[in-house]
Amino acid sequence: MPSHKIAKISSDIARVISEIIFTEAKDELLKSITITGCKVSRDLSYAKVYFTSLSNLDKKSLVKEVNEASSFIRGELAQRLELRHTPILEFVYDDSIEYAENIENIIKEIKEK
Repeated sequence: MPSHKIAKISSDIARVISEIIFTEAKDELLKSITITGCKVSRDLSYAKVYFTSLSNLDKKSLVKEVNEASSFIRGELAQRLELRHTPILEFVYDDSIEYAENIENIIKEIKEK
């Protein structure tokens, strides 16, 4: 279980990345994503940033495009957060919403039978 400090930093990183994407990104594809969470390693050198999107692009292409913009986002993050070292960002597509919808549909089918 992450410490309170790491959890706070994870939350701050997710919030600031959302702000960066909303205010600074010029790419419409980036503006179509929503940050759902962030997990930072214990040594604060690496962060997995989870996102979803309403874009019609397949998941692999979307992850590739967002990860290509990670250096820009990391640079902006370094300016906005006061961290000794800004973590390396890896963006990961969050399947939890689709998974929840699938479970909901299965439960609905069971109730109808």
